[in-house]
Amino acid sequence: MTDNEDQKKLVDLMSDMPIAMLTTYGVDGPRSLPMARQEVEPSAEMWFISARDTAHTRAIQHNPTVSLTFSARDSWVAVTGTATVVDDAAKLEELWNTFAEAWLPGGPEDPNATLIRVDVEHGEYWDTPGSKVASLISFAKTKLTGATFDADHGSVDL
Repeated sequence: MTDNEDQKKLVDLMSDMPIAMLTTYGVDGPRSLPMARQEVEPSAEMWFISARDTAHTRAIQHNPTVSLTFSARDSWVAVTGTATVVDDAAKLEELWNTFAEAWLPGGPEDPNATLIRVDVEHGEYWDTPGSKVASLISFAKTKLTGATFDADHGSVDL
């Protein structure tokens, strides 16, 4: 695939994966936690709603390098990029949902509510398209022939 095709595939796969494990690299070292992705742009820019007074927000302000991993039943995505804590009331209002309200009951007007934008710099994906039966056939082929599992893999620098 070309870089543009790999980028499109990466973004398409992430659109069906709303939860990521976000890894920050603050003064206390690497720390991972689940985050609900609110939006992914075709440029692979992602948005998350967060509380301002958290360890991961402080870690991003110390070191903006982050890693994100996503998984679904038959596909996986890993990306690295630069995160920024963003105070944008209009964007926060646009992205606000009931899931965010479970963590920040004060709504988008809560002074503790903020956004995290991640600009993806590199990403990889693994996809095993097809049904469960197709995956089982591929596993059986691997077992019988010693060939590797049929998975679509791509890597892209953004």
